[in-house]
Amino acid sequence: MTDIFLNFIDEWGYFAVALLMGLENACVPIPSELILGFAGYLIYAERMTFAGAMWAGMIGGLLGSVFAYEVGRRGGRPFVDRYGKYFFVKSSHVDLAQKWFDKYGLKAVFFSRMLPVVRTFISLPAGFARMDRVKFLVLTILGSLPWTALILWLGRLLGEGWAIMMKVGHEISIAFVLVCLLIGGFLAWRKYKKTR
Repeated sequence: MTDIFLNFIDEWGYFAVALLMGLENACVPIPSELILGFAGYLIYAERMTFAGAMWAGMIGGLLGSVFAYEVGRRGGRPFVDRYGKYFFVKSSHVDLAQKWFDKYGLKAVFFSRMLPVVRTFISLPAGFARMDRVKFLVLTILGSLPWTALILWLGRLLGEGWAIMMKVGHEISIAFVLVCLLIGGFLAWRKYKKTR
């Protein structure tokens, strides 16, 4: 399947990136490291532009996320449990995303966009909970933007060695979230110190 996806991206460029990112965010388990990492390599090879790949990845991802959200909102958990298996959706993955959403609420929609597995399925529990659509869209865009940019940048940086991301993608995700939390904590501390 990997070769099929790579050939598709190679031949169809931005359209393929948008379509595959849409499928990934609609809960079809296609690793974004594969899609965006290879797109990053194509940027390195000067066959794509960073801005074009970024737009394609973001638009496709957002449309896929909205689709999954609406499935969750309209069909609920029983619908996903009954029909999800036909689209390679594992109940254990939905359970994991549900735990994240139950524990962190709106923040989960933002932060989970940068985490393995959860990022693919977080739209479903947001839909189950009938989260406000505008907030869902804003948090999805804000959470997806840094992740998309990071993977494209790494793919371009690694060049022909871009495939290493397939092996260490989960570690990259966790490290990226930790760095974001550290920066956020530092900025909050500085603001608190200033106001005091």
